[in-house]
Amino acid sequence: MKQTARRARIALAVHGGAGTIERRQMTAEREQEYRSGIEHALRAGRDILDRGGSSLDAVEAAVRVLEDDPNFNAGKGSVFTSAGTNEMDAAIMDGKTLNAGTVACLEHVRNPIVLARTVMEKSKHVMMVGKGAEELAKRNDIELVDAKYFFTQRRWDELQKAKAAEKSAGDESKKFIISEAESQGTVGAVARDAQGNLAAATSTGGTTNKLPGRVGDTPIVGAGTYANNATCAVSCTGDGEFFIRAMVAHQVSALMELSGISLTEAAERALADAQKLGGRGGLIVVGKDGSVTLPFNTSGMYRGYIGGDGRFVIEIYK
Repeated sequence: MKQTARRARIALAVHGGAGTIERRQMTAEREQEYRSGIEHALRAGRDILDRGGSSLDAVEAAVRVLEDDPNFNAGKGSVFTSAGTNEMDAAIMDGKTLNAGTVACLEHVRNPIVLARTVMEKSKHVMMVGKGAEELAKRNDIELVDAKYFFTQRRWDELQKAKAAEKSAGDESKKFIISEAESQGTVGAVARDAQGNLAAATSTGGTTNKLPGRVGDTPIVGAGTYANNATCAVSCTGDGEFFIRAMVAHQVSALMELSGISLTEAAERALADAQKLGGRGGLIVVGKDGSVTLPFNTSGMYRGYIGGDGRFVIEIYK
């Protein structure tokens, strides 16, 4: 009975991006790779929560696993900019204190989420970008790697396809004929620990063929990442420009606090606001009571959470 009671107090959900490989193109082997990646992230976070660890430690650990997995668009698997470089963003937020740390346009930090937490805990800032952020990483002995570490053939091929589609579309169109899986993706985690504290963490390589210097919703507090013990913790994935304009992550919290609606309804309404602007994607949300919701409006979203029986629930398609 004690074990069951404790399970009810902790909660964890992770995502590996909305916009997935089409079901007809998904091989059994590839699907297993994605499911395994989500499972490893869940296990890393749950192990911390099971030991009475903090939600902050849990979401950081889960996201680090996904950053090291080349199947996901963060860290090792990041997509390429139009210049053929990798630029990564990340954010982490503490629901207890509302402290946050975010980073953007990183090119050499192996695990951007680690640096985001360092910004939160060891600097007087909330956001740092580019060379200044990487200097902070050096001063705090955070692992830096050569840019070639982030190269994956799959992401390079996606860039070439995007450039070819852009060229064939002509100057009058911004709609490139590439799949959701090729154009976008993000990883994230949200958690509630045994003390009732919430946390959210998100990390991304951005969008394929983006202009160098582009920053999406991931490191924008309230857009792609948000946590507040009074309501919920949120991590988003999708078309960042629209999620920024709709302030999706904070919108979920605001709707719950000011309108008194349920976690699920608030998440769905916030996502709908982004969709009205043209945005596609999804979000994972953990409520202050440990409830979980994971809405999305794409063909699928790599996602998983701890079920009511303590087992992992891992899903890709609707």
